[in-house]
Amino acid sequence: MENTEKNTTNQDLAPEVEPREEASSQAAHSIQVVDADPIQDEAVQVEDEQPEAAEDEPMPEVVPEATNNKKKQSAQIVTADKVQAEEVPTIPIGSLQTISTLEPEVSVHSVASMRAVGMPVPLVVQPSEYRRGISEWLDIWRDGIRLHYLPLSLMPIILGTALAWTQSITPEKPFGHIEIVHFVLALIGAIFLQIGANLINDYYDHQHGIDASNALGPGGLIQQGLIKPTRVLTMGLIVLVIGAVVGLIAALAGGPLTCLFGLVIILCAYFFSATKRSLSSLGLGELVGFGTFGLLPVMGAYMIQTGGQLVATTFYYSLTLGFLAAAIIYANNMRDIEGDSHVGRKTIVTMIGLRWSRVAYIILMLLAYLVVLALGIPHGHNHFVLLALWTLPTLAVAISGVLRTEISAGFHDVMRQSMKIFVNFTILLIIGLVIAAYIPVLPKLPEHLIPLP
Repeated sequence: MENTEKNTTNQDLAPEVEPREEASSQAAHSIQVVDADPIQDEAVQVEDEQPEAAEDEPMPEVVPEATNNKKKQSAQIVTADKVQAEEVPTIPIGSLQTISTLEPEVSVHSVASMRAVGMPVPLVVQPSEYRRGISEWLDIWRDGIRLHYLPLSLMPIILGTALAWTQSITPEKPFGHIEIVHFVLALIGAIFLQIGANLINDYYDHQHGIDASNALGPGGLIQQGLIKPTRVLTMGLIVLVIGAVVGLIAALAGGPLTCLFGLVIILCAYFFSATKRSLSSLGLGELVGFGTFGLLPVMGAYMIQTGGQLVATTFYYSLTLGFLAAAIIYANNMRDIEGDSHVGRKTIVTMIGLRWSRVAYIILMLLAYLVVLALGIPHGHNHFVLLALWTLPTLAVAISGVLRTEISAGFHDVMRQSMKIFVNFTILLIIGLVIAAYIPVLPKLPEHLIPLP
């Protein structure tokens, strides 16, 4: 009796197990089918344990429908070694959560046909947090005008004015003489000229495809899609004209030669990147930087304070800032060598390569220090200008960086170090000039401050 019931149970289960086993053998991954109906297992065990019924006792009838329902209700656990990701259904919960967080405003419009043809109104209104405010626009324009490059224009004006002021300090006039109005006008003119030149440079770089994918490049108002190109050009021209007018008004105090210096600076500011054959694309960028950020503004600021007079010492001091400014532009071109070569822009770096460009950069930086040594070491000269040598540790960092780096980010750091040297070098020169001017005046200074009986 036990064997008959066991065989019947196995035969009933066979039709369910065999097709799955055949399918699993044909599939790429092995699948096991396990009968997990605990009720059926217990029923089988009970039938095995029950004693045989008496011969005269009638057997209970098995209803086929009940048996089939029981088979359908039996749970089966399917296990697999591997399951493809495509076979697992997923729900994009993240996108739903993002939409729920932003809570966009949805507007419904009629889709009926109309005679007039126009642009459809967007169904999803941009959330308020993405609408730029005044402070954000100010930050965008501040990055575009490149405020951190303004010391290139300001430091030469300050140095030239300091040279003229310290030479006017005497025991009779311990506070010297300085034209404050002309000095302020010269500073404002230099600031506006450089800002205008930066915006115009941004526009023409966009037209020529320069710095289109350079994340380290300055500006980028147009490249990042923040401002329309024509608006950047218009703003640049307006600011450049304002700077030219203010600068020429200040230059009138220095005479015709100073006005000529100012006119050259204005033309260089515009044509540095304007037109197809700009100065920067002809390999003249370093020469322009040498003149507009060193030689001309230092001598021009000196002549504005002295009424057109010029001495040789001013020329020597202007050389120091000229060499440093040329080195900064050279480091900038080394950073952009890949983009400049791609668009066919000719710079000294693209013409001679990185190997010799490293040597040229070091020479430009060292020339500035050699001029300072020539001004401070000889007997009878101002030895306090040698304070500028305190920037030598930063120079060592910049030189080691330009020798080791091969990537744009490394050259960008070299340019930042060069700018730091430019600022600190000028400040230390001015401190040396002030100390040398006041040493002979200090013993007589109390007599001027406190009249003695």
